Amino acid sequence: MSENRKKRMSMLDGLAAAGSTSRNAPMMSSNRALRSARDAVDSHRVWEIDPALIDDMRTRDRLDPADVLDLRDAIEANGQTVPILVRRNPEKDGRYLLVYGRRRLEAIRSSDKVDKVRALIASLDERDAMTAQISENMARRDLSFIEKALFAQGLVESGFGNQSQVAEVLTVSKSSVSMAISVAEIIGRDLATAIGPAHGIGRPRWEALARAIEASGADRAALADLAEEVHTAAEVAQVRGTAGDEDASVAAFEAVLKKLSPAPPRAAAAPSRRQVLRIDGQEAGTLRRTVKGLDLQLKDPGFADWIDAEAQAIVEELHARWKARAED
Repeated sequence: MSENRKKRMSMLDGLAAAGSTSRNAPMMSSNRALRSARDAVDSHRVWEIDPALIDDMRTRDRLDPADVLDLRDAIEANGQTVPILVRRNPEKDGRYLLVYGRRRLEAIRSSDKVDKVRALIASLDERDAMTAQISENMARRDLSFIEKALFAQGLVESGFGNQSQVAEVLTVSKSSVSMAISVAEIIGRDLATAIGPAHGIGRPRWEALARAIEASGADRAALADLAEEVHTAAEVAQVRGTAGDEDASVAAFEAVLKKLSPAPPRAAAAPSRRQVLRIDGQEAGTLRRTVKGLDLQLKDPGFADWIDAEAQAIVEELHARWKARAED
């Protein structure tokens, strides 16, 4: 085996092993698929390809464009250390289809300093290419719940397979795929994209958002506008140097959910009842029932002072009388 081929296999093995553990079954499955892609590499070199010749028809998985900008800066500073994987486009001679490495490809496309993308070329059919993409996604641990849900939805809609087949490839249960796709369909890709990945917001809260949208019949376009406003405010704060540590996509999620959450009902105010208190037929004061309790007003200041001094004993005596009556 040539030295170049050894290096190429080593790079693909590095992709396959990224973040893996021997006890993680889904990761082991991902490794096998990525190794299959490695074995399909049909040349003995890493090619430098014009990014404009590469078509990306894959199901989108990420929602955060900031990732690409950070990666672009890193590639411009240090070069592209890991090549992408492409296959020849069977319908367009001289063009390629992306298998995986979208972020690297987009980063270089947006760069004014790097004009070629380093790539491995593999002989893969449509399904093998999709399986390799799925395996690469499952090998990454930083996809949020909504990104995974949209990815599963995209696989079904693209004709890759039904929910059972997608679940098998993703090494998860069919019920979890069904639930995730249901959430993605209710929320919609436009709103999910406007919110962003919202790392840390798990399945239960995304389900709560989906239920709130269904129950309220809310305009998802208006909710997307609200999410965009949160992101804009975060960008302005960052420029001004007043931004906090909060993830803007999490803040956007919270704002959308709050918009859909009805305010808790206020406790109904108890009717104000006022009764006149009499002693020996003469008005001695008033007693009024309020939301907070009882309001006692006495006309005789001396009597009021005595009630004030004896309040504890009086309350205990009245409470004992009330309790004895309640037990009768």
